[in-house]
Amino acid sequence: MIHLPDWLVKFYNEHKDIEFTSDDDMISLAVEISARNIEENTGGPFGCAIFERDVVTKKAKLFSCGANRVVTLNNSSLHAEMVAIQFAQKKLQSFTLKGATEGKEYVLCTSCEPCCMCLGGTLWSGVTELICSGTKADAEKIGFNEGPVFPESYQQMEEIGIKVRKGVLRSRAAAILEKYGRTGVIYNG
Repeated sequence: MIHLPDWLVKFYNEHKDIEFTSDDDMISLAVEISARNIEENTGGPFGCAIFERDVVTKKAKLFSCGANRVVTLNNSSLHAEMVAIQFAQKKLQSFTLKGATEGKEYVLCTSCEPCCMCLGGTLWSGVTELICSGTKADAEKIGFNEGPVFPESYQQMEEIGIKVRKGVLRSRAAAILEKYGRTGVIYNG
């Protein structure tokens, strides 16, 4: 059964009513989740936060979150983005976030650029924006294999209306990855 660690459920509940207006503040939550996931020994160094944003006011609230659960739950598909997407879609009772709630759009913030699986999941999830912190190179530097991710992948996202921002708070996310690289399990390297 897929579940969030207790600390992440508490984290979500503490942050769900806060209004966010900046990309830096939103991505900061995803990066914080990645750090806590290591500290709490509940998975790999990846975190994700999905925000529900009002299309008029541009104010956003935390809607769903995910942490890497691959090793702890013995499931190679439980990357942070995939977990957050699954919980967001379950919450909406919809296979897509696009148009699920009138006047709302969904922003996926991830502590590291998505691997090939998560990039595909993000493409089909219905989010309107993807904000990334660390880079594919940062993850591969410590031994993770991110799979075939190409510039054309991001170009396609932009073409279908998904805004993409990369490298937001990158140094902070890269430091977390480096820390994990010294002590954590690299499960696909």
